[in-house]
Order: sequence, then C-alpha cells, then structure tokens
Amino acid sequence: MAEIYAGMRPKEEPRTTALLRSLEFYAIPFPVAELAGRLKRQYGKIGRTSSLADILIAAVDIHYQLTLVTDNVKDFPFEAQLYPLPES
Repeated sequence: MAEIYAGMRPKEEPRTTALLRSLEFYAIPFPVAELAGRLKRQYGKIGRTSSLADILIAAVDIHYQLTLVTDNVKDFPFEAQLYPLPES
C-alpha cells in the first residue's frame, strides 16, 4: 500500500483509496519478514535485484498461499503464485 501511495497521482487518490479499502490486508509477521530477507539474499546471489517492496509482496503471497495479480510478472521471479493481467 505504501508503494501505491508513493506513486499515486492526486487525481487518482479517491478511486485508489476506495479500491484499497475493499481489499484484504495481510500482516508481515516474523516468518514473512524472514522469508523476504532470504529471498532477497538468494536472488541477489544470482544477480537478480528486486526492490524490498516487491520481495515483501512475494513473501506475503508465498506465506499466506495467495495469488498475486500483477502486470509486472518480470518483477516476481520468486516461487510466488502469479496471475498475470492480460495485455490491453
């Protein structure tokens, strides 16, 4: 959510906030943070750098066994369950 608000244009805020408030949110307890750190280290060793935000998203996805809907599949090389958005 922080990443979305950081890049949001002012005119997008009302609709984006409404959408975000309609979603379920998942905590980042110790096991999720640990997994995120391990993923960042593992993929960093093979030259794959990812933002901490993307890694935390992937760790939440993996830990809670969710499906991540994204149009940035390339940003998630992890063992996450992805659902790519169709190209428009």
